[in-house]
Amino acid sequence: MSFLPKDHPFKTVRDWLRFGASRLGEGEVDCSSGQQNPMEEARFLIAKALHLPHPLPDELLDAALLPEEGKRVADWLRWRIEDRVPAAYLAKEAWFDGLSFYVDERVLIPRSLFENLFSEVLPEFALPLATRRILEIGTGSGAIAVALALHYPEAEIVATDISADALAVAAHNIQLHDQEGHIELRLGDLFEPIAEHERFDLIVSNPPYVSDAEMADRPPEYRHEPDLALAAGEDGLEVVIRLLEQSAHHLNDCGYLMVEVGFDAQSILENRLPEGTIDWLPMPFEGSGVFAVDRSRLNGTAWRDLLAAPEDLMA
Repeated sequence: MSFLPKDHPFKTVRDWLRFGASRLGEGEVDCSSGQQNPMEEARFLIAKALHLPHPLPDELLDAALLPEEGKRVADWLRWRIEDRVPAAYLAKEAWFDGLSFYVDERVLIPRSLFENLFSEVLPEFALPLATRRILEIGTGSGAIAVALALHYPEAEIVATDISADALAVAAHNIQLHDQEGHIELRLGDLFEPIAEHERFDLIVSNPPYVSDAEMADRPPEYRHEPDLALAAGEDGLEVVIRLLEQSAHHLNDCGYLMVEVGFDAQSILENRLPEGTIDWLPMPFEGSGVFAVDRSRLNGTAWRDLLAAPEDLMA
């Protein structure tokens, strides 16, 4: 079946918007990494395909499209609906903390819960604007590092990633937001590129935290994203445990580790760790997903033993 109706009547932006929203809504398209609903997803795609402003101004809705413009819109909608390519990868753009970032399939699409923490929670959580050194583990597109640089203008920020491809995208975004002298990028796995003597006031990470079961069941959109940035073993805690074990050595005495985790991983942490071992940070919606733990608790906790599955303890 053809993607477009035979002899379709679509002439204006409004025509294509109605068609796009309808097709997005009737299919199994997952909008969670984009604009959250079919109408806004269609608006975003059409605006970007036509090089128009986003959000798409209402006064442009009745503008007539040239044939080649209509073909481009149809191609973008088809790639989004039939090939399930995320809108951000088609547009080569994603938004985080009110800022525009370049993205492609070398990096995850920024959608971290840290976005909800910058303006209110971090300054109140013993992290004054005078925080001197910040480390981000697994920077990907660089979105979190750039946002941190703008919220902590006096801080020295180091951002690492295991992927050279991801660091190339991060470097582009750092330049895009004029933060070249503020953020240092380093290549390596977790703390590999951090010198033995280096200490930080804050370590943040949105690490891989998708369990094997979640990886198998993820929507097709997420299959366009790099597995390296998602997969984290049977329970989704493979990388999180390493962060908990290794961070204390690189924190100053009053420093904090802050980590984002997925739903499955959060459930395991809540069920297996004694109350008060970590702190779940408040979010503007139900639930959390980001925890914090200070250096003293990091040092005094046998993380791997506490988080071992019951069957592992019996082996």
